[in-house]
Amino acid sequence: MSENPLNSLILPILIRPILVQLEKRDLYASQQIRAALTKSEQLFPGFSHELIKGIIHKSNLNVNINECCLKLQSNLSDASDLEYKLNRTEDSFQELNRKSVALKRILSRIPDEISDRRTFLETIKEIASAIKKLLDAVNEVVSFIPGIAGKQAVEQRKKEFVKYSKKFSTTLKEYFKEGKADDVYISALCLVNATNQIMITVKSKCE
Repeated sequence: MSENPLNSLILPILIRPILVQLEKRDLYASQQIRAALTKSEQLFPGFSHELIKGIIHKSNLNVNINECCLKLQSNLSDASDLEYKLNRTEDSFQELNRKSVALKRILSRIPDEISDRRTFLETIKEIASAIKKLLDAVNEVVSFIPGIAGKQAVEQRKKEFVKYSKKFSTTLKEYFKEGKADDVYISALCLVNATNQIMITVKSKCE
């Protein structure tokens, strides 16, 4: 998984919701743009990120793209977030859907709450609880995945998620010493990305 989470997140968080809105006005144009961007990402991973950075630079905008993308995570519609939604009807799969969305929604609140220490400390507790619940939900789903290779693929994604969870915890400790909020945003986006990768892997092995 890319160390820069925005290489994977710009397309689903920033661009895809715009395309969903465009579909209502011009379905063909939206499909053509989506196909072109998807192909560009496959050939040149991080293309969408570089595109948006270029636009921001050319426009001389004073924008923290990490903060913006984290906040925008809370506004994603089901249509925009469809890539990460499991279609299996069993309770275990639907629970994993709910827990993944819940964690990402809590993480998206960080930019608005980080400056209020008391509120932020409560949010951190919520994040820790949401991480545990997500891992429990992943464990429940693993038994449904056919074949050793499929189970191993999900376990690998789970290990990556745990790694980024620990990194997030370390980043929070550093934040309270040094006050670098952007490091927290980046670490939170890594957790969002790791969550998405779990969902994509489970979906590919079970649907």
